[in-house]
Amino acid sequence: MLEFAGIIVLGILSQWFAWKLKIPAILPLILIGLFVGPVSTLISNDGTKWLEPVWNGTEGLFPGERLYNFVSLAIGIILFEGGLTLKREEVLNVGPAILKLITLGSAVTFFGGGIAAHFIFDLNWQISFLFSALIIVTGPTVIAPILRNIPLKKDVSAVLKWEGILIDPIGALVAVLIFEFIRVGEGYNYTVEALVEFGKIIVVGFSVGSSSAYALYYSIKKKVIPFYLLNVASLALVLAVFVISDLFAHESGLLSVVIMGMMLGNMKTDRLKEILHFKESLSILLISILFILLSANINIEDMMLLYRWETVLLFGIVVFVLRPLAVFMSTTHSGLNFNEKLFISWVGPRGIVAAGIASLFGLRLAMLGEPGAEYITPLVFMIVLGTVLLNATTARLFAKIVGVFLKSSDGIIMIGASDFARLIADYLKKNGRRVVLIDNNVENIERAKLLGLEAMEGNVYSDELLDDVELNDIGFLLAVTGSSFLNEYAIDKFSNIFGENGAFRIASTDEITQGNQKPEAYLFTHKDDYINLSEIVRDFPFVNEVTVNSHEHYTSLLKEINDELHSIPLFLKDNSGFIHIISSLNKSFKIEKGSVLMYIGKTLV
Repeated sequence: MLEFAGIIVLGILSQWFAWKLKIPAILPLILIGLFVGPVSTLISNDGTKWLEPVWNGTEGLFPGERLYNFVSLAIGIILFEGGLTLKREEVLNVGPAILKLITLGSAVTFFGGGIAAHFIFDLNWQISFLFSALIIVTGPTVIAPILRNIPLKKDVSAVLKWEGILIDPIGALVAVLIFEFIRVGEGYNYTVEALVEFGKIIVVGFSVGSSSAYALYYSIKKKVIPFYLLNVASLALVLAVFVISDLFAHESGLLSVVIMGMMLGNMKTDRLKEILHFKESLSILLISILFILLSANINIEDMMLLYRWETVLLFGIVVFVLRPLAVFMSTTHSGLNFNEKLFISWVGPRGIVAAGIASLFGLRLAMLGEPGAEYITPLVFMIVLGTVLLNATTARLFAKIVGVFLKSSDGIIMIGASDFARLIADYLKKNGRRVVLIDNNVENIERAKLLGLEAMEGNVYSDELLDDVELNDIGFLLAVTGSSFLNEYAIDKFSNIFGENGAFRIASTDEITQGNQKPEAYLFTHKDDYINLSEIVRDFPFVNEVTVNSHEHYTSLLKEINDELHSIPLFLKDNSGFIHIISSLNKSFKIEKGSVLMYIGKTLV
């Protein structure tokens, strides 16, 4: 009991330290597992591990096959949650470069890694290609912490983000299929019977997974399951699908839950978010337990297998040959320049799915007596730890060296996507500024997208925005919702992240009517609230421009606009084309002859 409680406590502490230090959680989890496992044998008095998942085959926390059974169910739940995140429309909308990266790029890594493992470590072809199938997976849980504090162009961060999101479930599916082929083939000596058995696993996996997804979907839609039981009922169904599928075709459970997650994630249901959030929380707990447990289960002899020059050679080929080759082949004729491709080639950390499935398959194949199976877990763990350490420590520096590190973050994020927010965002976009609209109103977001604007459905009370690496080039924050509390909350929460160059909110109705304005920079003016902005845009749905001749001319124009009840100043564009945001306190613009003042409302006479 003490050991199991200790695993949970150490796992959650590792997650907290990872969040605090802004590093991938898998790094402290594996390191702690190795420390209390194989490394502890070097410092303990009796030469035993401080944490021993399986000892002497029949003792320990999980004696016999119980460790494999626990890991199987846990990985099944994690893969189901990963499948839920794969959206069909996202795959179609990400663009050809990302699609080629997860297809052509994965093929390069698969075949290149398999060939390299075979000739360097003299492994059989089956084990070599299982290894290469496992290392094609990157994953958002390791990409996001590494890129979170590196300001990059959206095109670069988007490629890395979507590669991780899409390759996670797809790579897991490929790895499961390769494993099943090896397991069945070994049992039937790769004869026709082996292909029949493999086909049976595919058919059962897809049929049980898809039918279960539809069953859960219609149960939710018809309100057969009450809301308070939805999360635990979906968990129970995932476990049931895993076990039932296994009964029909041995080892088909993983395939079934991956298919079930993928299909359910693409069905329109209002309750999907609740299921996903619950599974994310459960996955964090399972990941925390799994990686300490699996790392501790590695023996010091297995680690010594890698303490040789062949390991360094294989790591170098995977990271410095295959990854750049895959990226450059996948991004030909894309809008990325050479240095951007070079940076994407450098950042390719392997993550949780790769390490988790490797441990599971390594355990199973070792139990089946597959030659070379003892190499699977340590080799994949070496690739995971090596790539995470390399990218976490050098990605920022490498971005500066190759010139993709943005020196200034000029993007604008607007909290709120109402009529006047869309008008302003559309104008800024046409003038070369990147603007991202955030709103929890689906209709507002859809209207923004119809205008060709970048808009995201989001909740400012959650932390999802903080983890979105596509927002790394944002430097201005504008809070323009109809809720004064929400505007103030957004400024307090996000100004240090997205408002390094300026964070502004519109004045509230109470502040204007009661005359208790705070000593802060209100957006545009201190006398115009959400209602006034909305009414002016309704009556005058366009942005006016007037050329400024001098500082005195600008001052007089600003006074004339402010004195007019139905006009509001917005921006000033200098002669270099940069647009400055006007606020109630910002009076220090360098006014040049030829600058352009933008405003909404009645046209100046």
